[in-house]
Amino acid sequence: MTKKEEIILSTLDLASHYGLKSLSMSQIAESVGIKKPSLYNHFDSKEGLIKEMYNYIREKSKENLSNLSINDEEYMKNKSAYEILSGYVQNYKNLVTNEKMFNFYKVIYSERTTNKDAAKILIDETNKMIEATKMLFNYLKMSKKIDIDDVEVCSISFAMTIHSLIDYELDQKMTGQKSDKNLIDNYIKWFCKGK
Repeated sequence: MTKKEEIILSTLDLASHYGLKSLSMSQIAESVGIKKPSLYNHFDSKEGLIKEMYNYIREKSKENLSNLSINDEEYMKNKSAYEILSGYVQNYKNLVTNEKMFNFYKVIYSERTTNKDAAKILIDETNKMIEATKMLFNYLKMSKKIDIDDVEVCSISFAMTIHSLIDYELDQKMTGQKSDKNLIDNYIKWFCKGK
């Protein structure tokens, strides 16, 4: 593990205990056994470190996903819209529930109303999710697997609903409530039936 990775992971650990707002560069430096000026050799600011942490954790989380791609015509050509959407949704769910990514999101979600950088990261993640959904829906429309008029609106509606259902499931898990494990699958089935 590089020193940069050590700093990122240590920052995530500290942030999950103290929050991002109250976390100082001095605390971060101390946690990895370096002096504060040395920390600036790796990151120019706390905001830069937080952005880098998001990118690093997201990329590491993606390493454990199946390599689904809209360019993988072999995978898609013999699959129904339901099978394709289910695979992509499961991949996204695996990404956001990866342990480190999930811990990062817990911190970011708790601070998004008071921390502009946290809100920007969530906007960035939502935009990535919507763009990926648009590309997927464009493929599904061109291959005549779904019949939709407005890819943009349909993509936003689908992506945001899936995002909300994942959040709902995670909230139920956090509070010890039983969740309907079929909720997301039932939504995808309903969505495909109407298209």
